[in-house]
Amino acid sequence: MRAPIGDFDDARPAPERLDDLTGPVADAVRAWEGDVPAGHLLYVDTDPAIADTAVFVEHHGRDLLDTSANCVVVAARRGGETSLAACVVLSSTRVDVNGVVRKHLGARKASFAPMETAVGATGMEYGGITPIGLPGDWPLLIDAAVVDREWVLIGSGRRRGKLIVPGKALAGLPGAVVLDGLGAAPAVS
Repeated sequence: MRAPIGDFDDARPAPERLDDLTGPVADAVRAWEGDVPAGHLLYVDTDPAIADTAVFVEHHGRDLLDTSANCVVVAARRGGETSLAACVVLSSTRVDVNGVVRKHLGARKASFAPMETAVGATGMEYGGITPIGLPGDWPLLIDAAVVDREWVLIGSGRRRGKLIVPGKALAGLPGAVVLDGLGAAPAVS
């Protein structure tokens, strides 16, 4: 099957590729109950050596600049307590951690979680963290521009491989809140 976005020769329904996903992601696909059928979540094999966005886009298609999304883990602090949340924004933007995220979570301070914390808490590989399969009690903040995409390319839980999913499918994930302005325009240098 040909992928609906990007230049991928072999896209397979994620339920057929569970062995290629990390445990939490495979479990989430097995238990999928969203409005979009699990068979519409597609897995594409990718080379982790070309995971850098510029090289990846050159290899797999320039249309991915507007249809790729990143999932990052943030740590929010308030009153001596730290909680974790995930944010999903288009790859062409950056997460507004100190504005939208901090305010939405009611935190005094918010920052990107350290790599060890993100990997340990998600059970996923750094550089492959995906909103599918995150801990169910986490807030999952998703930029409205991601949900508005017909298809979006996200991580698979590993650096090797990606998932292509309908943007609207992400809004139905556990803890999901869709926010305007979560993805801020990148700084101009």
